[in-house]
Amino acid sequence: MSIRPLLDHDARSPAVAEKVSKFHRDVVDEVQATVDRSAVVVVGMAQNPFVKRARKALADAGIEFEYLEYGSYLGGWKPRLALKMWSGWATFPQVFVRGTLIGGAEETAAALADGSLRERLTAS
Repeated sequence: MSIRPLLDHDARSPAVAEKVSKFHRDVVDEVQATVDRSAVVVVGMAQNPFVKRARKALADAGIEFEYLEYGSYLGGWKPRLALKMWSGWATFPQVFVRGTLIGGAEETAAALADGSLRERLTAS
């Protein structure tokens, strides 16, 4: 697997590092706390058909999940940007299973289809 290069933390000035760490920190902390305590978490936004698709797929599979919504196409882009920076995933939804980001709607559907989502969910 090829890993996308990221700017090394040491290549950021202290001022930049501080600004990044504080950028909508409350939202990042809320998502992190939810991911830490809930088996399945869907982070999304209103009006997004991919978010609706992921939620429906999980519900149809009988999998309970916690849903966090941040804005819509009309607003809330800065908190969502903070979440993208934190997770490294550029789109919504962001679906977490047992603390691991599994991806968006397509990846969730694939993980449900191949059984890997349930495997991860039942693993201790």
